[in-house]
Amino acid sequence: MEDQELEQLRQKRMAELQGAGGSQQQQHQQEEMRKQQADMKNSILAQVLTQDARSRLNTLALTKPEKAQMVENHLVQLARSGQIMGKFGEDQLKNLLEKLSEQTQKKTVVKYDRRRMAIDSDED
Repeated sequence: MEDQELEQLRQKRMAELQGAGGSQQQQHQQEEMRKQQADMKNSILAQVLTQDARSRLNTLALTKPEKAQMVENHLVQLARSGQIMGKFGEDQLKNLLEKLSEQTQKKTVVKYDRRRMAIDSDED
């Protein structure tokens, strides 16, 4: 009786270990995929940007990583669609940064209801 229970426990444990090994293998594959995508993105950016533009983008990545990521993705998308001819210079990168900043920047609107203020002042 004990031998059967022991064998069942061993089989159960082996199944758990194999399942855990499968998830580790999946994680490893996902990590490899991320590395390949990062390498592709870096090679595209190296082809598209001049050294000055690349250094400006790296500086931006140090201060505002989310914005730099957005710009990098936009540049890769432009390069893949064939909209970038030649190398992107520093001035062109500045213009792109301004354009993307305007698109993502929320405009603050302050509404002031004068009628309410006028009613309040008449009651005094």
